[in-house]
Amino acid sequence: MSITLIGLGIREGDLTQSAKRALDGADKILAHTAHTQSFKSLAGYTVETLDGVFESSRNFDTLNKNLAKSVLNAGKEHAVCYCVDGAVSEDEACKIILKRDKNAVVYEGVSRVSHIKNLARLNNSAVTALSAYEVRSLKSCRAAVVYDVDDDFAASEVKIVLSDLFGEETTCVFVRGGEAKKIKIYEIDRQKNYDLTCAVAVEEGEFLKKDRYDFADLVHMVEVLRAPGGCPWDRAQTNASIKSNVIEEAYELADAIERDDDDGILEETGDILLQAAFHALLKEEQGAFNHIDATTGNVKKLIFRHSHIFGGDKAASESEALGVWDKNKLKEKHMTTYGESVAAVPKNMPACMRAQKVGKRAGKSGMDFLSPVSASEKLWEEVKEMVEAMQAGDKAATFDEAGDVLFAAVNTCRLAGVDCEEALRAATDKFVNRFVECEKLIIADGKNMSARAELELDYYWVKAKNALKKD
Repeated sequence: MSITLIGLGIREGDLTQSAKRALDGADKILAHTAHTQSFKSLAGYTVETLDGVFESSRNFDTLNKNLAKSVLNAGKEHAVCYCVDGAVSEDEACKIILKRDKNAVVYEGVSRVSHIKNLARLNNSAVTALSAYEVRSLKSCRAAVVYDVDDDFAASEVKIVLSDLFGEETTCVFVRGGEAKKIKIYEIDRQKNYDLTCAVAVEEGEFLKKDRYDFADLVHMVEVLRAPGGCPWDRAQTNASIKSNVIEEAYELADAIERDDDDGILEETGDILLQAAFHALLKEEQGAFNHIDATTGNVKKLIFRHSHIFGGDKAASESEALGVWDKNKLKEKHMTTYGESVAAVPKNMPACMRAQKVGKRAGKSGMDFLSPVSASEKLWEEVKEMVEAMQAGDKAATFDEAGDVLFAAVNTCRLAGVDCEEALRAATDKFVNRFVECEKLIIADGKNMSARAELELDYYWVKAKNALKKD
């Protein structure tokens, strides 16, 4: 027995002569649906439609699998012709059948996508086409054709996705049957009637007039600024000259997060992406790598390190997941010793943050204090040694012991579950607030802060603390 796949095209009469001969020789004819104009080309044939499969399928993916299963089962006992509207190459069920049956014969039909593109008069030749039922998988593209917009729900899904990619105010073309009209993307789910012929076509506008931009657009913008005739400042930069900008933007993003400022987080996240695009482009100009290499490496790294999701490892808790991550990270970086891991902590990190990270990595080897209390004993020991060095007037030893005090303090806080960088930042903010309040109180009493004795300053300091507590 055999399977022949036939594209019926768009309108009645699109059926090819070779397809008709195949239909004449079939002992069983199945059709995807009877609800299209092209189905009328099958008049005079005995046809079994699979419209009932639509009703029994939970989703679009299941629908195509069920359609393919029905055809493949029929092909075991009959010489089957399976007819679909449009082109065979655009039908998802046919794609499944062709994977399963290498001997299946194809008679192609007029493409639905080409029909829609022609009606919409798209200027862009690079068009991404897909069904409304898989529109959530659509990525950034220069132009898109979305078909199967056959009900209100599908129209709503298409509107949401296209609004995000192209902008809700962007003009698109809504196609129904052989007619096309221009509407705004936000109007896609406001049409009066939907059927299997409904589709949407849209393409991006001029670069400087687009409503929405993606990361590739950001890279292109930096390319424009770096090109001959571009911005003199941008053209003069190197990776080294703008390296501090990355740190600055990261701190500004962290500050916006602390303020719980969504507008600030939005802006600063964009600035971080700009830095990434800039550095990647500079390296592309040097022939080292480009932004696609960078994003590819990042995604592959996430897949490798999450082997409890994408591999054979198991992790039932946050700590177990972190353990898998750390194990895979060492393997990925070809580190065979704990010393390599400790030495790999970047030296240009903030000192407090680096000390905590070094202590944490060293602790994984077993070299760590038993508890925060035992770590605090080391802290007091280091404080004592620093005092002795100061009393001896030994500046070099004082410097050395001061570092030991700070490192011991970080270890104590780390083992107590405290983020040292955050704790020190909070303590500094607290001091700033109390200092400002203290000075206000002194000025309110008609006094000068710099002329006050230590005991009097202590009085105002306690008063400032109490005032802030009340607030």
